This record gives sequence, structure tokens and C-alpha cells, in this order.
Amino acid sequence: MTAEPLRVVLASHNRHKLDELRRILSPLVPEIELLGYDGPEPIEDGIGFEENALIKARAAAAHTGLPAIADDSGISVDILGGSPGIFSARWAGTARSGGGDPDRANLRLLLAQLADIADEHRSASFVCAAALALPAASPTPTGSENGDEVAVRGVWPGSILRAPAGEGGFGYDPVFRPEGEHRSAAQLSPEEKDAHSHRRRAFTRLAAEIRTRLVP
Repeated sequence: MTAEPLRVVLASHNRHKLDELRRILSPLVPEIELLGYDGPEPIEDGIGFEENALIKARAAAAHTGLPAIADDSGISVDILGGSPGIFSARWAGTARSGGGDPDRANLRLLLAQLADIADEHRSASFVCAAALALPAASPTPTGSENGDEVAVRGVWPGSILRAPAGEGGFGYDPVFRPEGEHRSAAQLSPEEKDAHSHRRRAFTRLAAEIRTRLVP
């Protein structure tokens, strides 16, 4: 008899992210079934990627009664002191509103801020914190403590291009050139990106934590 898959919810309403993480986690933890989430989104008021990822995972675990995973990610530019960082998705602030494309507004602002910066000083990294939170009142297959949680980090180093390139990906992908690449992240195939991205690195580490806590 085939064992029932372990149901785990992804604390995100982003379908692209769900598809991406299914591709990444399926070979790493084939025992789990990764589900989408349509519950309430908590206020992300942490001061770091790990804190915000845990806030989202805890909220989804509490709402669904299932183990939940979440991530918080962004781009960190060295010469900007690590910014946009946790503010990456809303870097352009109110410029995002009014019916415009928020990704384009964020890219325009970042490129404007780096307009006079020489190529050798445009180093940056995509950062992803991945978190797992277990529901507080549900037994786990391995006997892990109820309410157990963990967060890990993955970093994808590179630099910022002077203009967007490529039509794939999303967010800052068109202006991020991974270390050792001549193409932007938006010019990589989904398979290439999955193999090297900050999410791949973070969720590869989280997969080991999932196996420890959930897989019998």
C-alpha cells in the first residue's frame, strides 16, 4: 500500500512561487504534497528575512492546522548597505500604486540609484530565508515538538546590470546577473534558475529540516 503524502502548505498566494517550490522540493522531499494557501496574510513586521518568513509560516500553520513553509526574499545591494533587503517588493513605495507595474517601478528606482556607480561596485545578492512552522496542536509523524519551527538562509551572489535584460522570471531578475554568468536571471531557463537560485539554496537546506521533523 502506498503511504499517503504528507500535506504541507506554502504560505503564499503567489502561484508562480508555488510552482517553483514544487519543482525544487519534489525531488528533495518526495513524501510531501505542497499545497497552495488562500488564508489571511499576516503583517510582516520583522526586521530580517528570517523573522518575516517565520511570521508567514506560523500564520499559515495556525490557519490550516498543517505544517507550513514560507519564504521571505529580496535583493541586497552592497553599496546601498544591503538595501532594498526586506523592502525589495515595495522599494518604490507609493510609486507602485496608480495602476502601474510594481516590479517596473522598483527596477526603475534601483537603476536610478545606481546610475553613477561603476561596474566593479555594483555587487549584489539575492537572499532568501525559508521557514518551516508546525501547528501547535497537531501530532507529527516523527514526534517533533508541537509548534516547532526553524528558518534557514540561501544567498545567490552576483551584480546589478545597467539595464533590464530578458523576459523570464519576475521581480529584480531582469537586472540581476548571477556570479559567473553573462546573462541576467531573467534570461535563464526555469531549470537553470531552479538549480542555482537563492530559493534553491534556502529550500535545499530547509528540505533537510523538513525530513528531520516530518518524514517518518
